[in-house]
Amino acid sequence: MKILTEDAVRHYKEEGFHFPERVMSAEDALWYRREVERTCSASANPAEARKGTISYRVKPYLLFEWAAELVRHPRVLDAVEDLIGPDILVFHTTMWWKTPGSSNRVPWHQDGTYFGLAPFEHVTAWVALSPSNLETGCVRIVPRTHGDGQLPHADVPDPDLMLSRGQTVVLNVDESKAVPVILSPGEISLHHTMAIHASDPNTGTDDRIGIGISYIPAHVRHVGPTRLTASLVRGEDRYGHFDLEPRPLSDLHPDAVAAHRKSDARFWEASRSIPEMAGIH
Repeated sequence: MKILTEDAVRHYKEEGFHFPERVMSAEDALWYRREVERTCSASANPAEARKGTISYRVKPYLLFEWAAELVRHPRVLDAVEDLIGPDILVFHTTMWWKTPGSSNRVPWHQDGTYFGLAPFEHVTAWVALSPSNLETGCVRIVPRTHGDGQLPHADVPDPDLMLSRGQTVVLNVDESKAVPVILSPGEISLHHTMAIHASDPNTGTDDRIGIGISYIPAHVRHVGPTRLTASLVRGEDRYGHFDLEPRPLSDLHPDAVAAHRKSDARFWEASRSIPEMAGIH
């Protein structure tokens, strides 16, 4: 079902992003937020964390029923399909959680630098589960930078940066051109994998909670020797570039935890052979 207007699709293709697009009610967004707080807070499931399970904020859709439902949300997929077609995989998902007063921020970067995917057709759907605005440290994106191709990045050691090594695009970004991606709970933004974007610290009074879902058309492949995993969430996979991930039978089902660890292990194995992926956030 087509939900993006022709103007929205044109804006995405020309500028590299589109927002806002409402995909659920504020009440539904609050339900998802409560599920996030229940399962992925810093204090959630410490016993599992001690067993070596990676952060529940990375690919939670392999572990929790709420997240598996969210990445398959019909209206999110309708919007993504309008951009990349009907055969859709989820390659990666990261939760972005900034507490009030936190100095954490995200430097200027391109997502595609660290995914090792070709061609560059991945789209990120950023789902707001709390207010995302200038006070809370919303995403800011520089228009038309998705047309500049892959740009070099460098590591910037800084504990406040939310990327693993502080990887930052080597470019003097004209921040005056950046557009703040202001979203209310239940709205999403869509941005191209090569669009340069960043976010500032949360100076507001509420947590800023959002989930970045990386969707790819099924013909996109991983360029390295490691065979990675992905989830088919709409249409068909006629290419077989990835091992398909299982949907969790229940929260933290043993099979789900095993699939989560397997996916993570392969991802980091790939990062060792592809320098561009070594700093994936």
